[in-house]
Amino acid sequence: MLDFQAILNAIYNKGIAAKNKGIIATYIPELAEVDINNFGIHLRTAQGEEFGVGDDNKLFSIQSISKVLALSKAMALIGEDIWKRVDVEPSGDPFNHLSQLELENGIPRNPLINSGAIVISDILISNLKNPKEDFLSYIRDLAGDESIQYNLDVANSEKATGFKNYAAAYLLKSFKNLQNPVEEVLDFYFHQCAIEMTCSQLTKTFFFLSNQGKCILNKVHLRKSQAKRINAIMLTCGFYDEAGEFAFEVGLPGKSGVGGGIVALLPDQFVITCWSPGLNAKGNSKLGMLALEEFTTQTKLSIF
Repeated sequence: MLDFQAILNAIYNKGIAAKNKGIIATYIPELAEVDINNFGIHLRTAQGEEFGVGDDNKLFSIQSISKVLALSKAMALIGEDIWKRVDVEPSGDPFNHLSQLELENGIPRNPLINSGAIVISDILISNLKNPKEDFLSYIRDLAGDESIQYNLDVANSEKATGFKNYAAAYLLKSFKNLQNPVEEVLDFYFHQCAIEMTCSQLTKTFFFLSNQGKCILNKVHLRKSQAKRINAIMLTCGFYDEAGEFAFEVGLPGKSGVGGGIVALLPDQFVITCWSPGLNAKGNSKLGMLALEEFTTQTKLSIF
C-alpha cells in the first residue's frame, strides 16, 4: 500500500530546496506581492482520505483554474449548446493569444484559454439570475465550504491591467459571440479568476470531476458523460501551449493558473493540488509541474 504522506513529504522537501522556483506573475500587480517560497501539496483520495504538506492550507488566487468550474456550471445549464460557441481543440498558443481567434471567426479553440473562458462567462451571465453570487454559491456547494470568497483587490487589479482580455472580448463581440456588454462580461470574468482557495479546498472542489459528477456531499452536479468531457478537455487543453508536455510527463487531466496553482486528478482515484507561485516560461507553476511529475512517477498512478 502506498504511503502517500511520505511521498508528498519527499516531493515537498525536494521542491522547497530547489534554487530555481520560477518567476512570479507580475503583470497582475496584486499577484506580484506573493512570496515565491510558498509551496503546498494536498491529496484527496476517492475514499475521502486526505494528505497535505507545506502551505496546503494557505489561500491563493486560483486564476485560470476557475475556468474549469465555470465550464462545468455552463454545461450543467445549457448542455451541448456550449459547443456552438467554443471549440474543444488544443490551441498550441499562449493563453491570451488573439490571432487564432480572428482567423477562426471568433470561435475560441477551447473553453480553457482566455477567449474561450470569456465566452463561458457570457453564457453564465445570460443564464444566472445573480451571476457573481450564484457562481460563488456553486463553488461553495462543490467544496462544501461557505468560507470561499472573491478577493476584490485581485479582481480590481485584473480589471485595471487586463488589456488583452478587453481586446479578446471586443474581438468576440465583433464576431457576435458575446451577447452581453463587454464590461459586464469581463467584470464577471475578473471576479471568477480572483476567487481565493487553498490546496485543500481545491481538492474538495474538484472531487466531483473524479467522482462522475458527484461532489463530496454526494450531490449530482453533472452527468457522468459531462464530467468525462471536462476531464478530456483538461488533459488536452489545461496547460495552454504546454498541455502536451503535461500529458507526456504527468499523465493526468489538470488545470493550471498564473497564481501558481495546479489541480490534477485521476477519475475514481484521487484529486491532487499543488501551489507554488513561481511560474515557468509557459506560465505554469514550475515546482507544481515538477511535483506532479514526481508524484505520478513514484506512485505509478496516471491514465497511461
